[in-house]
Amino acid sequence: MSEGQQRAKPRPVLTSLAGYQRSWLGPDVLAALTLLVIAVPEQLATSRLAGMPPITGLFAFVAGTALFALLGSNPQLSVGADSTIAPLFAVALSHLAPTGSSNYVALAGILAVVVGVVVAAVGLLRLGWIAEFLSVPIISGFMAGVAVIIVVHQLPDVLGLTSVSGTTAHRVQAVLAHVGRANGWCVAISAGVLVAVVLAERVDRRLPGALVGLVGSTLAVGLGHLQRHGVVVLGAVAHGWPRLGVHGLSAHSVVQVLPVAGVVALVVISQSAATSRAFAEEGEGRPDIGRDFVGVGMGSVASGLVGSFPVDASPARTAAVESAGGRTQLSGLLAAAAVLVLVPAAGVLHDVPVATLGAVLIFVASRIVHWRQLAAIMRFDLVEFALAVVTLLTVALVGVEQGIAVAVGLAILDRTRLSARPSAHVLGRLPGTTSWGPVSAGGPQAEVPGTVVLLFAAPLYYANAEHFRAQVATAVHRAGVAPGALVLDVIGMHDIDFTGTQVLSQILDDMDKAHITVVMSRAGGHLRQNLEHAGLLARIGAGHFYPSVDEAVRAVSSDPSGT
Repeated sequence: MSEGQQRAKPRPVLTSLAGYQRSWLGPDVLAALTLLVIAVPEQLATSRLAGMPPITGLFAFVAGTALFALLGSNPQLSVGADSTIAPLFAVALSHLAPTGSSNYVALAGILAVVVGVVVAAVGLLRLGWIAEFLSVPIISGFMAGVAVIIVVHQLPDVLGLTSVSGTTAHRVQAVLAHVGRANGWCVAISAGVLVAVVLAERVDRRLPGALVGLVGSTLAVGLGHLQRHGVVVLGAVAHGWPRLGVHGLSAHSVVQVLPVAGVVALVVISQSAATSRAFAEEGEGRPDIGRDFVGVGMGSVASGLVGSFPVDASPARTAAVESAGGRTQLSGLLAAAAVLVLVPAAGVLHDVPVATLGAVLIFVASRIVHWRQLAAIMRFDLVEFALAVVTLLTVALVGVEQGIAVAVGLAILDRTRLSARPSAHVLGRLPGTTSWGPVSAGGPQAEVPGTVVLLFAAPLYYANAEHFRAQVATAVHRAGVAPGALVLDVIGMHDIDFTGTQVLSQILDDMDKAHITVVMSRAGGHLRQNLEHAGLLARIGAGHFYPSVDEAVRAVSSDPSGT
């Protein structure tokens, strides 16, 4: 049995380990080390961004990694605390309980369980298409808005200023008002960490720039006694084992977190699907996205049960595993096991400056803004670019839930606008053939005298029916001398609603008055059924339906050759 066949063999758990080869162990161990040195500082920083105790970020990584390895399908996907969703629920939960309080931590655990159940249910019920309501421009704008939130939230830490709360605009105003009081040591630490991370990224993204920055800045604070100079450190890090279970669970608490749970679940679904597909192994076919949703969702449930917060698939960490040559989820399991070994020694993180974690998060924020994609959207269509900008501004300045709602609403309106104004094309025959194409294309297509051929490649419904009638009238008028026949190519009109049938009946009235015969080509079975129900099939005449445009034209044209 080949290696590919072994890995494709159905298996209820640990699917990526099926048919494990000894040659994979080295790459998996290297990928585990790479993942470990990237994950530790990132998870600590993300837990701070989430308003949670630092140790909970490590628990989130262990829980998310273990459950995804057990239940997921993608062999390289990395799951854990993620800076994309952390600010989303942190802002929402801060309105329900003081950040960092026991009630806040309990609500975060409940949220993790609810989000996990929703994501897993989406996977089990194969409802991943829900994420497709977020178009690429919306996702790009959303990610950029989240990046703005992350950066603004970290500015006080990297500048050594007192943290402030409130809206993004209020936070920026507060930072600008006190920027003159910035702590030079904090600024230097942040700049040094950013330089280390950026240089490591440019040389080789497997290099642990964040870990080097964390260790170096921690040593600098301890040896230089920089706390005396106003450098704020992480402080006591609870390093005991977590209390298992969901605390503070009640119907009221679940109702409280439901709105933000829906938003977070939608983002998790979108990001997990995109990441899994982006890093699907060549030759292995499309990943089992439904199974991956179950893995990520149950990872979030497990995270909540150990007192942490929702988890998500990480594009950055997954890219690091792939770059290091990781073959299976063993790399993630080894990294998670190493984190568990390090938990009892978490007290050594006491002197980690918060400026370091702020710098790491600002770098992460810079990576989730897809500048080239935004530029490509702008070049392609200004309306879709406007959707991205509106999403960005709404998420950053108003709120994440509102940003998602506004963006999806605008996208649906824009798509409705386009479907309500589809273009109808006058067709002409290509000389010497039976093929037809739009005469507006500038090719050699020639119209047949006395016959108008019109292609309307869209369903006919209430929003575009009158538009269709106007385009028919325009095409007939454009012919100059009154034509004797109108051929409607309806290959794209696979559906027609009641309003559409009423307007089509009016078009037939107009054509009768002008003594113009109406025939149809390439009508599908569903369209014919609807026309029959409306009494229009008999009115047009069963003999006036043709399998091709050319046959229809030859049947009704006074010059069937087209010469």
